[in-house]
Amino acid sequence: MDSSAAIENAYLSVQNLTKRFGSNAAVDNISLDIPKGEIFALLGSSGCGKSTLLRMLAGFETPTEGQVILEGRDITRLPPFVRPINMMFQSYALFPHLSVFENIAFGLRREGKDEPFIKHRVGEMLDLTQMSSFAARKPHQLSGGQQQRVALARSLAKSPQLLLLDEPLGALDKKLRERTQVELVNIIRQVGVTCVMVTHDQEEAMTMAQRIAVMSEGKFLQVGSPNDIYETPATRFVADFIGSVNLFEGTVTVDMPDHVHVECEECVHYVGHGITGVQGMVVAVAVRPEKMTLSAAAPKQTEFNCVQGVVQNLSYFGSHTVYRIALLTGMVIKAMIENERRHVDGFAAGSTVWVSWPDDAQIVLTQ
Repeated sequence: MDSSAAIENAYLSVQNLTKRFGSNAAVDNISLDIPKGEIFALLGSSGCGKSTLLRMLAGFETPTEGQVILEGRDITRLPPFVRPINMMFQSYALFPHLSVFENIAFGLRREGKDEPFIKHRVGEMLDLTQMSSFAARKPHQLSGGQQQRVALARSLAKSPQLLLLDEPLGALDKKLRERTQVELVNIIRQVGVTCVMVTHDQEEAMTMAQRIAVMSEGKFLQVGSPNDIYETPATRFVADFIGSVNLFEGTVTVDMPDHVHVECEECVHYVGHGITGVQGMVVAVAVRPEKMTLSAAAPKQTEFNCVQGVVQNLSYFGSHTVYRIALLTGMVIKAMIENERRHVDGFAAGSTVWVSWPDDAQIVLTQ
């Protein structure tokens, strides 16, 4: 797909950026425009090129080809210390011998700012991150979440034009990470700084970013809002990488402007909209687990969008239960059922169940 996302008067513009290590292209001809004030996420598995792209924005890697334009200025060949950019690393890189105040003040002192300015600016950052009462403490006296906020305060103290976050919450446990995601977004939006973050955590990207680029093998597979990426994935890889999905392989047997039929080994899908394709085309049909309904009795119609199987196992998560259902073909699908009441009987392992879904639940993928 076209990896460019053209935005008029883009604040950050990446143009045909490529980075090769020998014959391997870690980043392969990527273009992207980001407006001022946006939080943008680069999402992908290890080795997909997202960290290399971030390092080129920071100036730690020199592009083989292409340009990086920030607010109309070509910064492609500028060294890191000259760029109006700050990068926050996963390790936070706080100075252990310095207090919280001095850690935040470090970059300002390096720039030669006077003491009244430093005191005022550090005070602003401490207030912003709710760390004023910890100003005299050393990093080892702070929790992981507090260290993360100090690192953010230090990154914002110099008023960068662009903030880069490299796996910013990777060192935190799950519960703290979820709470800190919201805090971090609130602080970034309050300051109004443009932000590019790298993460391999889908929930983190979808919670924090206004737009996401899904990367694989140095390329953008899809760029869009969290809703776009989740509900209308462009490829099998994106559908499978973001969240959980059931993928049925089949062939288009009926191709009409307002609906199509896709015949799969497991069932026939009636899709309630047209697609860009032709009869006989081999496609995949993606159905998210939460779109599925379970019942002990057969639905009113079993001709379309319906399969029968046996509950292989189930996982109770409190708010919902995920069932893994083995079909006669050997395929195992997932169905996620909300636990709307406190006491839910559900289906036990070994139960025979019918699984059905509406005709607007499917995504037909041609690549």
